Amino acid sequence: PNDMMAYLAMMAPRLVELRRALKPTGSLYLHCDPTASHYLKLLLDGVFDRESFQSEITWKRTGTHSSANRWGPVHDIIFYYTRAASGKGHVWNRQYVPLGDEHKARHYRHVDAKGRRYTHGELTAPGTRNGKSGQPWKGFDVTAIGRHWMTTVDKLDVLFVEGRIYLPTDGSWPRLIRYEDESKGSAVGDVWTDIDVINMMAKERLGYPTQKPVALLERIIAASSNPGDLVLDPFCGCGTTVDAAQKLGRKWIGIDITHLAITLIKGRLRDTYGGELQMKVLGEPTDLAGARQLAAENKYQFQWWALGLVGARPVEQKKGADGGVDGKILFRDHPDPKQKPQSIIFSVKGGGVGVKDVRDLDSVVTSTGAAIGVLITIEEPTKPMREWAANTGSYVSTFNGQKFPRLQIRTINQLLAGVTIERPSSNVAVDETFKKAQQAGAKVQEQPRLGL
Repeated sequence: PNDMMAYLAMMAPRLVELRRALKPTGSLYLHCDPTASHYLKLLLDGVFDRESFQSEITWKRTGTHSSANRWGPVHDIIFYYTRAASGKGHVWNRQYVPLGDEHKARHYRHVDAKGRRYTHGELTAPGTRNGKSGQPWKGFDVTAIGRHWMTTVDKLDVLFVEGRIYLPTDGSWPRLIRYEDESKGSAVGDVWTDIDVINMMAKERLGYPTQKPVALLERIIAASSNPGDLVLDPFCGCGTTVDAAQKLGRKWIGIDITHLAITLIKGRLRDTYGGELQMKVLGEPTDLAGARQLAAENKYQFQWWALGLVGARPVEQKKGADGGVDGKILFRDHPDPKQKPQSIIFSVKGGGVGVKDVRDLDSVVTSTGAAIGVLITIEEPTKPMREWAANTGSYVSTFNGQKFPRLQIRTINQLLAGVTIERPSSNVAVDETFKKAQQAGAKVQEQPRLGL
């Protein structure tokens, strides 16, 4: 099958639904790479309207690099459409970037008596007009040169009294005095070169393959919404959009089809905003019956959801062989940061279990050198399973000598009831399972929900 046609067939009904749900004042941004942009533009024009197209933004996401047989691919495309045709009535807040030192030196060359740097700007614009913007002012007949004043002559009088208009001594046309310290900066156009991709050393990097920089989403959200507005990301991945929306005081809804993504987002938001942020997740199991249904429908989604209950990371983000290990928790249980972290490995079972599953986990713990092994199961463990686990010894913490069962069994019912894994506490052993998102300093508000 043609992958591109399958992708477009998937996107078409979703774009129709997104347009239906979009408020009259709302906007849609669609991010893609150049291999799909021309196809998606046709879809967007058909679903919205050509008059609803506002911009094709080129984001330079990486530095120039060599390519064997073509110009190095360094950019992505972001399409910007509005719900209202002709772009009337939608929210739009123009965005600016700070003036660069070179720009300041080149343009703001004049200094007034108070030491303020300024430049001269235009007071006229092309085209003649009737009314007060077309009247003569201080002997200058603006219509004679086929132009009009950019404001009324009354406002020109006020600006002149305020010392904001410069009259050249050679009789040339008046100029507006614009101060550097009053500038909002340079208006952002449709080519963005100032937001870098998340590199391997970036502090916000979480290890998600398609993670976008928060600054990219902050610019989009700030431009096309106001505080308190609702932002929807129907493909929310690791949650960059909802993170940016939260930081900017917007309400938000994120949707993703994988429990892996939802687990990452919940961890990211809790690391960033702490316990103040209350969110509701729709579509994930809340009881044993729901867990059974998920396990029957998709064992990998069940595994990812179950691992999320204990804060473990799946060993594979793709379906395939896992070597007997479904997930891991990494923690540093010794004072030397150069030493490798310890691991807790997890085996998740959505069906019947027996003592063989405990023996297999015991073997994997031994072969991998893991500190602790945990079997997560829907079914209640048998007596032989509990006995085998109890006889495998303990893991002894390097920090304080505390002992923890080497093999542990946790049922879904236990995890849903709040029973945790016996392991070195976070104030003793540093958890390194996921890269932590940076903590936000601002007070947060309650937000809507994450959807599956």
